[in-house]
Amino acid sequence: MRHGRRLFAFTFLLPPLALYAVFVISPYLQAFQISLTNWRGLSPEWEYVGPENFRQLLDDHYVWNALKNNAIILVALPVVTIVLALFFASMLSVGGRAGKAGVTGVRGAALYRIVYFFPQVLSVAIIGVLWKEVYAPNSGILNGFLRAVGLDALAKPWLGDPDLAFWCVLAVMVWSNVGFYVVLFNAAMQSIPREIYEAALLDGAGRADTLRRITVPLVWDTIQVAWVYLAILAIDGFALVQIITEGGPGNSSDVIGLRLYTTAMGDYKFGYASAIGVAMFFLTLSVAVVALRVTRRERIELS
Repeated sequence: MRHGRRLFAFTFLLPPLALYAVFVISPYLQAFQISLTNWRGLSPEWEYVGPENFRQLLDDHYVWNALKNNAIILVALPVVTIVLALFFASMLSVGGRAGKAGVTGVRGAALYRIVYFFPQVLSVAIIGVLWKEVYAPNSGILNGFLRAVGLDALAKPWLGDPDLAFWCVLAVMVWSNVGFYVVLFNAAMQSIPREIYEAALLDGAGRADTLRRITVPLVWDTIQVAWVYLAILAIDGFALVQIITEGGPGNSSDVIGLRLYTTAMGDYKFGYASAIGVAMFFLTLSVAVVALRVTRRERIELS
C-alpha cells in the first residue's frame, strides 16, 4: 500500500468510472449526436441535418408554450415551497412558548414531522393518480368537500379548465415537496444554539423577526441548496404533468419535459426530441449557475 497507492486507487476507481462513462456520459454524447439528425427512432436510417432541429425550436409554438409554463414553475415552486417549509420548520423547531426547558417547538412536533414528510414515501406515480382523483369533477374529494359545506358554486372541473389545470398541477408540486424541505430546514435549525433565540425573545423580538433576522441567515446554505434543487425540478416537471393532465387541456399545462416525450414517443421525431433535450441540458445548467450566484451571500458562522 505504501509503494503502490496510485495503482491501488486506480484499480478500484477504474470500474466505477468505466460504468459512469458507459451509462451516463455516453448517452449524453449520443443525445448531442442524434440532435443533429432527422432520425425517427424506428429504423437505422437517418441523415445529418446539422443545426436545423435547433432552428426549428425557435419557431415551435408548442415548445415556447411549454417553456412559458416552466418559467412560471421556476419562479413559483422554489419561492412558495421554501417560504412554507421555513415557516413550518421554524414552528417545529422554535415555535413553542419559551419555558423552563428553553425555546422549543410546538406541542406534537414529532408527529407533525411525520405528517409533513408523508408525501415523500409515496412515488410520483401514486401522487399523480391520487391528486387526479382528488380533482375529479364528479367523484373527486375536493368538489365533494365544497358541496358538503354548501359551496357548490366553487366546485369546478379543475383539470378540464384551461385556466385552472396548470395551477392545479403546480399546487401538487408544492404539496409533494414541502414536507422534505420542512425536515431539511428543521435539521439545519437544530444546530442553532437555543440561547440565541432566548436572547432575541428577551430583547422583544417577535416570531417573524426571529425567523427573518436569525433563522434565515444561519440556515442560508441549506436554503441555497434547496433553491437549486427546486429550480432543477422546475425545469423538468414531467412526471406529475404527464400523469395528472397529459399537458392538457389544449396544452395549457404542457412543460418542456412532456414536450420532449411527446415529440419522441408520439410523433417519432427522435432527432428533434434530442434537440429539445440538449436545449434542456444547457437551460438546466444555466439555471443552476444563476441560482447559485443569485443566492450567494456572506456566510455567517457561529463561534
